[in-house]
Amino acid sequence: MERFEGLLHGKFGFGCMRMQRNEAGEVDMDNFRAMVDCYLNAGFNYFDTAHVYYDGKSELALKEGLTSRYPRERFVLTNKLTASCFETEADILPFFEMQLDACGVSYFDFYLCHAMCEEYYEKFQKTNAFEIVKRLKAEGKIRHIGMSFHDQPAVLDRILSEHPEIEIVQIQYNYLDLDDPNVQSAACLEVCKKHDKPVIVMEPIKGGNLVFLPDAALSLLSGLQDGSPASLALRFAAEPDQVVMVLSGVTTLEQMQENAAMMQDLRPLDENAHAALDKVRGIMHSLHLIECTACRYCTDGCPMQINIPGVFRCMNEAIKFPARPKNRYAFVTEKGGKASDCIECGACEEVCPQHLPIRDLLKQAVETFE
Repeated sequence: MERFEGLLHGKFGFGCMRMQRNEAGEVDMDNFRAMVDCYLNAGFNYFDTAHVYYDGKSELALKEGLTSRYPRERFVLTNKLTASCFETEADILPFFEMQLDACGVSYFDFYLCHAMCEEYYEKFQKTNAFEIVKRLKAEGKIRHIGMSFHDQPAVLDRILSEHPEIEIVQIQYNYLDLDDPNVQSAACLEVCKKHDKPVIVMEPIKGGNLVFLPDAALSLLSGLQDGSPASLALRFAAEPDQVVMVLSGVTTLEQMQENAAMMQDLRPLDENAHAALDKVRGIMHSLHLIECTACRYCTDGCPMQINIPGVFRCMNEAIKFPARPKNRYAFVTEKGGKASDCIECGACEEVCPQHLPIRDLLKQAVETFE
């Protein structure tokens, strides 16, 4: 779409939610600076963060690794207003100013109402959040208003109908979630088309689930000779005309180099590739995997410090590769709580954008691994 032509350089966005961390749990700044340099030198410019990513450390890493090192015109920066970060209308402006300071900028190019669902939408309405965001745009502290979304298409249609000031929508879109009843990404894309809203794609490889495929799926894709599983997933997500940006939450410099090279030479998938991905989708759905995207929203508030995404990845690996030893679980839980340590407080389920029954799934993990 032409709406943001000139502002956005290419369709590859740097999602700053899965940055590499050191032994102390801090962002590995040497690695992050190297990824920033690689990304910008490849000709891209879109960075995405939120205060809830690493409990504010993502914002601070961007200040140290990007905004203090490059002139403002070199990058486009997106931040978000998250429902868990404010309770009243009076909380919103101080929170926003704190975000500007943490990122080291005087304005955000895009500011998204974050992880919108029916419950959060009612909170945003009650606290006058949309009006405050509109005022911030009028003051020049926000250039474009957007929304990231995790709910049913009907809810998306309602929000866009009631708030035409929303200029861009971030949705979960990948070849696995097209018809998934919990995500309905194809239907959500159609709602965005109906309202003529450009789309930013999140979770194009579903938190790595479309990279670590079962052998039957990998054999289908290996016969294509048309790129890695990650490359195929990113290219699929970038195909719709409505899509102006595809976020990739890269962790290592090698991942950044691979993704940047592929997105510089973005080629559409052919019929054989689409047919293979359709078959892979069928295989993956038949396994009934846990649909965790490893966003880690659940871990920050866990009083028992359980690595919930790590446990779920172990569960999925046990399903995809039943012949392999199940010793990864011990490594994953070595520095935090085990699944059996769950006290069922429910804090994790309150923030899970995939709406997973985490407490029940942890009980299954106990049966599987403990």
